[in-house]
Amino acid sequence: MFTPAAFFNTFHPRLHPLDMLVVALYLAGITWFGLRFRKPKRSLQAYFLADRNIPWWAIMLSIVSAETSTLTIISVPGLAFTGDFGFLTIAFGYLVGRAILCILFLPRYFRGELLTAYQLIDRRFGPRLHRVTALLFLVMRAAAEGVRVFAVAIIVHAALGTGDVASIVIIALLTLIYTFEGGLAAVIWTDVVQMAIYAVGILVAMWILVHRVPGGWPVIHHVAAAAGKFHMLDFAFNLTTTFTFWAGVIGGCFLTMASHGTDQLIVQRLLAARNLRDSQRALMGSAVLILIQFAAFLLIGAGLFVFYLQVAPGAHFATADHVFPRFIVTQFPPGLAGLVVAAILAAAMSNLSAALNSLSSSSVIDIYLRLRPNTSPARRLVISRASTIGWTVVLLVLAILSRTSGHVVELGLAIASVAYGGLLGVFLLGVLTRKANEPGAIVGMICGLALNILLWIQPHALHFSLAGLAFTLPRVAWTWYVVLGSITTYVIGYLASYLFASTQAAKEPLAQP
Repeated sequence: MFTPAAFFNTFHPRLHPLDMLVVALYLAGITWFGLRFRKPKRSLQAYFLADRNIPWWAIMLSIVSAETSTLTIISVPGLAFTGDFGFLTIAFGYLVGRAILCILFLPRYFRGELLTAYQLIDRRFGPRLHRVTALLFLVMRAAAEGVRVFAVAIIVHAALGTGDVASIVIIALLTLIYTFEGGLAAVIWTDVVQMAIYAVGILVAMWILVHRVPGGWPVIHHVAAAAGKFHMLDFAFNLTTTFTFWAGVIGGCFLTMASHGTDQLIVQRLLAARNLRDSQRALMGSAVLILIQFAAFLLIGAGLFVFYLQVAPGAHFATADHVFPRFIVTQFPPGLAGLVVAAILAAAMSNLSAALNSLSSSSVIDIYLRLRPNTSPARRLVISRASTIGWTVVLLVLAILSRTSGHVVELGLAIASVAYGGLLGVFLLGVLTRKANEPGAIVGMICGLALNILLWIQPHALHFSLAGLAFTLPRVAWTWYVVLGSITTYVIGYLASYLFASTQAAKEPLAQP
């Protein structure tokens, strides 16, 4: 049985006392900073969109911080440690996808007083699809975030010696405090501070790694290159390999269109910009920073490969995700290890606060207020804060249940990609077509979601026959989930709309000025 006494007995610090002090000061300082944005009386727009008064550069840093979870920090180096730089091709797709969003989606979001991404669906199709897309987001984001929150336990366990449950609870409760009180303003500005700490942590980690390998960077480059660690461009076109050039560019493009165009986690930040131009600048700037960030972490992974090959051969790791945390704890001098652990916790808390605020905003605005539109402003704020607490509990439970092995960054992205295909397909139907209507879009979304679930759960290629003809469904890599799911949703939704044309007239497409 897990009791409070058992919770505190799980602490067996592995860091130097100076590092523990650095981590403690960070946790106390960032919580205090977030609480400074507390305002007892505010509207939903102030609580969830910070009164649309955030400068573009802060939103840019907040976007990067929000999509940089502990998964990125511990798992991307692991990808290069065991593989190569193929993961970087996804960042190229991110650039293309964000450029498309700036043209297609963002202008529609800034036509009217929208608080969530799914209110756009209501305007184009109707209330039923509005609720369906919002519910799909809530389920998908909660499931994916559970994996991300669990990833926090890996680094906290390595640093503090706490058990998985204790590690998760510590970070979740501290993040809840300032997210609950400060709303999106606290989330974004703590993101900015956390991003600065996190950037310093990356530079420190790279500097120490280079100096821990005899011969420094020239040796790391020579050995890693000889092992094929810097190989990146695989132009083979197939759906079974995760990181080819085409999977990265096409899959990354569709993935970022879905995550930054239909996911309330990011759309909420874009809506908080002062105007459309600032929102576009923030979105494109974040793509450049993500590219630099991925490259830095892959370089760290290549360096770790050389370090454990030449300096500490024979080291054993449960999974590749444990390599970087182990290096921090065992190789960093006192003080600097605490700084990097604080940087990793900064990314974890930033991502968690973003998830809590977006889940709360969508559940209140898209679900609760649709059922009770006459709720008073004061009551709305109470419900919003209660929702934030409720989602914290949900994510804690999901994080504990999602403990697994393997590359957690791939698991998290795969879970999100399952739902993203249907969401993106519906948004594209609304933006690009006149004929699509609500019943047709719902049919298309169900088909796209069903296909993605089938692709995700199948362990191997599926063989079946139909009308005497044999078919094989290959084991598709997760990087293609959004592409296949959104195309299926779009095509079937468009065709199905003709069948329902007599029962519901299509509304004007959102692409019209």
